[in-house]
Amino acid sequence: MDIKNIAIIAHVDHGKTTLVDKIMHHCSLFRENEKTGELILDNNDLERERGITITSKNVSVTYKDTKINIIDTPGHADFGGEVERVLNMADGVLLLVDAFEGPMPQTRFVLQKAISLGLKPCVVINKVDKENCTPDEVHEAVFDLMFELGAEEWQLDFPTVYGSAKNNWMSDDWQKPTDSIAPVLDMVLEHIPSPKVEEGSTQMLITSLDYSSFTGRIAIGRLQRGVLKENMPVSLVKRDGKIVKSRIKELHTFEGLGRIKVSEVKAGDICAIVGLESFDIGDTIADAENPEALKTIAIDEPTMSMLFTINDSPFFGKDGKYVTSRHIKERLERELEKNLALRVEETGSADSFMVYGRGVLHLSVLIETMRREGYELQIGQPQVIIKEIDGVKSEPVEELTIDLPESVSGRAIDMVTTRKGEMTSMEAKGDRMVCKFEIPSRGIIGLRNQLLTATAGEAIMTHRFKEYQPLKGGIPERLNGSMVSMEKGTAIPYSIDKLQERGRFFINPGEDIYEGQVIGENSRQDDMVVNITKTKKLTNVRSAGADDKARIVPAIKFSLEEALEYIQKDEYVEVTPNHLRLRKILLKEVDRKRAKV
Repeated sequence: MDIKNIAIIAHVDHGKTTLVDKIMHHCSLFRENEKTGELILDNNDLERERGITITSKNVSVTYKDTKINIIDTPGHADFGGEVERVLNMADGVLLLVDAFEGPMPQTRFVLQKAISLGLKPCVVINKVDKENCTPDEVHEAVFDLMFELGAEEWQLDFPTVYGSAKNNWMSDDWQKPTDSIAPVLDMVLEHIPSPKVEEGSTQMLITSLDYSSFTGRIAIGRLQRGVLKENMPVSLVKRDGKIVKSRIKELHTFEGLGRIKVSEVKAGDICAIVGLESFDIGDTIADAENPEALKTIAIDEPTMSMLFTINDSPFFGKDGKYVTSRHIKERLERELEKNLALRVEETGSADSFMVYGRGVLHLSVLIETMRREGYELQIGQPQVIIKEIDGVKSEPVEELTIDLPESVSGRAIDMVTTRKGEMTSMEAKGDRMVCKFEIPSRGIIGLRNQLLTATAGEAIMTHRFKEYQPLKGGIPERLNGSMVSMEKGTAIPYSIDKLQERGRFFINPGEDIYEGQVIGENSRQDDMVVNITKTKKLTNVRSAGADDKARIVPAIKFSLEEALEYIQKDEYVEVTPNHLRLRKILLKEVDRKRAKV
């Protein structure tokens, strides 16, 4: 059987996972009467809730007697580490582009990786059923982008199909819809090269990991040359060149959504190996007698750090199962094995760890996953990593694209420029504007919240890391101070009602609070300590009828990213399985005043 290995790459929300769904249905992976739902590969809760792909998945279909291994990749630049890794398994890429939006920042990011690895691109222009879309112009824009990224002539000569994955059709001409998705698969068979198999001893790069509580860690990768058999002795060549002898217990190849056990794997196929000891991503599985290493995977550096510490608030241990520093340390070490773009460093204290990642989203997905597993922890304010390059302090700069209604564009541009952003281009699309900026990563922290407020929720903001540039100077921080609770107790509606004109609250009446917890935002610049556990003093002098009803504005509830972007340097986000609370690092007001002096 012939084999084709393809990765599907695109900007977030351009329809990668939907296209994979339709391909699986077209190749009849499921029974006629089977209910499969949408976005079959986004199988963990977090992916389903956010509507984004976070980890890449492998699936394999058979079409016209050819086995096609498909790798669905994430679209967010924060998960770039994941994309770089899995592209090593592919021989070609399907680049999906939205017929209305055209190539976007993350399209550029993943395409750059694919072109530099020498993969053959095939273009799918999706969502041609949208109003005002311009498929032909988008095709031109994709060509220009590839040329700009330094693609070679054989890469620039890419085939294109047009269609709508959601409506289950693809065609060579966007004005002539067909009745199936077959043109995409025909394009793959015709244009994506079969794996090149070189002569020589066994070689396979481990590009991905899986874990089973039954068999332990499983290595996944594409066999470059040679064969692998059950019970065969192999050498593991580590990243640093050390060689460890090991043995393969079981071999699996991908079939449909699952894997099947096989006795041997031929070069060019993607397989999963059970039974290897102590391997990492980037190691090479090589011949037992004369091992030769493959080039290991280089991953972009992290650009952001956060402090993870144990939960030491008055409410610790009420929700979670894992609350000690040993639990947190073990969990972070487990994450490092498969999350290549992550780094963890110990700090001077045994209770806290510095965690480095690609961006707020990358780290918040890790925190959210830990929270759901029953961990309690506290997170400090996200900090940008500043490097010294040729004696000049430099910070990461990102390319920011904002798509928003023309009527509010002035306000948004003003916000970005006060945060040291520089506009590079501005173009009108219908009644919307697409503005591009270069902005320091520091300026992006907390920007999304303000932008959404200023544009009544209409702005769409995407950004990707560009390069390190000399430090741009001070960036204005959050203007409003915090309202801090003075006592431990329960929030009383009467007190909240009387304090509403002083700011906005983050908690509802009846919630338990503690001293030092941030319960709202002050309308002025400085912090204000308030007591909202006070009830109304009742005496028999007052008449029963002279009482006002308490009218309480609903509390603002943050998502995890919003909370991380909102806090100041002297605050933590306390994360437990059921609650997100903001708090001051020093709970007592006396301690906070002393620290200021």
